[in-house]
Amino acid sequence: MKRFILFSLVGIVALASCTKDSATPVTIISGTKTISVPFSSATAFTLFRFSDSTVVANTDSASNKWDFGLRFTTFIVNSYAGGPGSAGAILNNGTFDATPTAPTTGYAYDTTATQRAIKDGSWYDYNGATRTFAPKAGKVFLFKTADGVHYAKMELLSVDYAPFVGMYPTTLLYKFRYAYQANGTTTF
Repeated sequence: MKRFILFSLVGIVALASCTKDSATPVTIISGTKTISVPFSSATAFTLFRFSDSTVVANTDSASNKWDFGLRFTTFIVNSYAGGPGSAGAILNNGTFDATPTAPTTGYAYDTTATQRAIKDGSWYDYNGATRTFAPKAGKVFLFKTADGVHYAKMELLSVDYAPFVGMYPTTLLYKFRYAYQANGTTTF
């Protein structure tokens, strides 16, 4: 009986000393990434996942393993016509640093092959004389990820040609910075 009382007292003291931390830890994955995208509108999309900052194999295009894709200058998000996920996007006016949170509503989805969440041409300027693409200043991409519960923000820093093979470009290099909120909150 003494043992039972002793263990009961130890348990009560241990429970009483535990406090629940009411603040949700901020778990942000962020960085700068450059991905290679074929310089062709006829190739497969290059797929990207924010949660671990990786390019996803195109064999996983019919999965929730990716959030957005790029082909030449066309963006897709992993939703409806773009893929089986719940990803959405907002192309927001503003700067990366001045965007501390993501909205919970208002996201656009790839409803059809021609109705994309991110309209081609809405995020870049094309210079016909130099044949270069430049991301428009003051544009921030906000994403709801393919799992439908996480958020990311992204700013395109540059779109450059990889070294040419012969006389023509074969690859575009998309450089962007991003922040992904791994705990499911909207704060970056």
